[in-house]
Amino acid sequence: MIDQSTIERIIDAAEITDVVSEFVTLRRRGVNLLGLCPFHNEKTPSFTVSPAKGIFKCFGCGKGGNSVNFIMEHEQLTYPEALRWLAKKYHIEIEEKEETEEDKQLKDARESMMIVSEFAKNYFHRYLLKENEGRTIGLSYLKERGIRDDIIKKFELGFCPDGKDIFTQAAQQEGYKIDFLEQTGLTVRRDNWVADRFAGRVMFPIHNIAGRVIAFGGRILKDDKKSAKYLNSPESEIYHKSRVLYGIFQAKRDITRLDKCYLVEGYTDVLSFHQAGIENVVASSGTALTPDQIRLIRRFTPNVTIIYDGDAAGIKASLRGIDLVLEEGVNVKVLLLPNGEDPDSFARSMSASQLTEYIKANETDFIRFKTQLLLGSTESDPVSRARLISDIMQSIAVIPDAITRSVYIKECSKLLDVHENVLYTEIRKILQKENEDQQRKDIREQIKTKQASALVAEKATIANPFEIEEREILRILLKHFGREIFEVESDDPNEPVLLTVGQYVLGELDTDGLTSNSDDINRMLDIFRENCENKDFEPARFFINHPEAGLSKMASDLLSEKYVESKRWVKSGAFVEAEADILDLLVPRIVQEYKLRKVKAMLKQIEKKIQQTSTDGDFARIMELQNQYINLKKVAKYLSEQLGFRAIN
Repeated sequence: MIDQSTIERIIDAAEITDVVSEFVTLRRRGVNLLGLCPFHNEKTPSFTVSPAKGIFKCFGCGKGGNSVNFIMEHEQLTYPEALRWLAKKYHIEIEEKEETEEDKQLKDARESMMIVSEFAKNYFHRYLLKENEGRTIGLSYLKERGIRDDIIKKFELGFCPDGKDIFTQAAQQEGYKIDFLEQTGLTVRRDNWVADRFAGRVMFPIHNIAGRVIAFGGRILKDDKKSAKYLNSPESEIYHKSRVLYGIFQAKRDITRLDKCYLVEGYTDVLSFHQAGIENVVASSGTALTPDQIRLIRRFTPNVTIIYDGDAAGIKASLRGIDLVLEEGVNVKVLLLPNGEDPDSFARSMSASQLTEYIKANETDFIRFKTQLLLGSTESDPVSRARLISDIMQSIAVIPDAITRSVYIKECSKLLDVHENVLYTEIRKILQKENEDQQRKDIREQIKTKQASALVAEKATIANPFEIEEREILRILLKHFGREIFEVESDDPNEPVLLTVGQYVLGELDTDGLTSNSDDINRMLDIFRENCENKDFEPARFFINHPEAGLSKMASDLLSEKYVESKRWVKSGAFVEAEADILDLLVPRIVQEYKLRKVKAMLKQIEKKIQQTSTDGDFARIMELQNQYINLKKVAKYLSEQLGFRAIN
């Protein structure tokens, strides 16, 4: 088997637009992309790709899913084969092994680490806003930096109390195990010595793309030369700094909407841009830019502007990052700020419109940037000039698209006053060497593929007469599972108990013993049941990326479907509210419609049994069936009254 961390890495790297674009020509329509479906013949495009959700859906033939599902369907591969296909595309090494008991425990450990990180985020945030130390030290610092309350709340900033192990003790008192506090890096343990890693620091929670806290950055406020100014969580099972961008969760919607991403260096740079009204910005968190981080941006847009300080270090960092960005097929521009400015201070010095206009006016194409930057020091040195040309050709050679390469070569020829043919020759040499290296790598991959496990047959689906109602129930659970909207009486009449949508729906189904004819639907409902009390459960992300193709496809299909208002309501001219605003009415109605369909099906079955039994003359059995029929009729009548006597066929 492919280990879970590698699967997650493949899924994170496999940006849906990038994968689908290899086979389908897509054009943007709003926040989504549209194209002709590769799975059936059509003249009018009905194939939609959602970069924000990471799914595709054809409204013509009904196929849908995530990147892995697309490759499975298009290339006729199994789930493991599709993962290997994507791993090869994104140059991810795969080490396959049998799943052991230890692997299963590791999955549980990862979830426990997520839960501990969520507790820590809430603790630090509350401490910053409510405790005297947090307000006088941490909050005062943020206010001095000009960070507003809404930005503090949006990014859930916090403060870790200054003491040996104040936070660790508080976490243990709440029942969190020291092992998971240590594994997340929140606590440092040496034999019998225990301490808080981030004591006395302002805390910056680091969210993954789904919004779950996976790590922290902490800024020290003391003048201590022995301590690092910024301290990050160590690498762990849930946090790999080379694959994470600070602010991606808060920025992904605007990156998709504006088809543009600004890349800065630090936490406060991101905060200042958001405060200025520019939200499509992420930070590499002080680390050197990595291919995984670029692919993460590429999931939402191919257009990146790298914004760095105007000093020597900023210039050096921008040059390091350019080739990596180009290699991933991203359109990159560079903006060097005036000397002495950083993105944080610069963003705070002007409004959103001024900042946007400044960026547009001063961002530079990478060829012009690199050429102008390096050319001045090589004018009188032919050898250095030749090295510069070779350096720029290396950058152009990594661009995967041949047409884009040719455009840059033409531009470079003019800037450097070198004939195009000479530059093309240099590019061919570079590409030939890369091809030879890739061929050797492909041979090694082919050997691994031949050693992979055999094909896994998929279960045949059973016809399901209640599929419409059951899918609607699953859609509601996927979108609103954890929302608390139903009040029930408790022992204390002044404090009613709140039920979530998931608790209400599953309670109704379980009370009447309702199950589906579909194994996939029953499997999804069982997973929902297992997570009824798990406040951190994110159904959409969990099921879209589920290794079982049936569950992943079903979740993608359901999340692509829009809620359809009742025709009866629309026809009568009633005002139709948004789905989220009428869940207290909508959810019981959906469950009742499902129950009524089940009851009517049972009535038809009993009618058939009565007819069959009449020919046998078994009057005792006939009376028993008639009593069942009468009771079910009463139930059907009650449900119909609750639904307003709507006919359900």
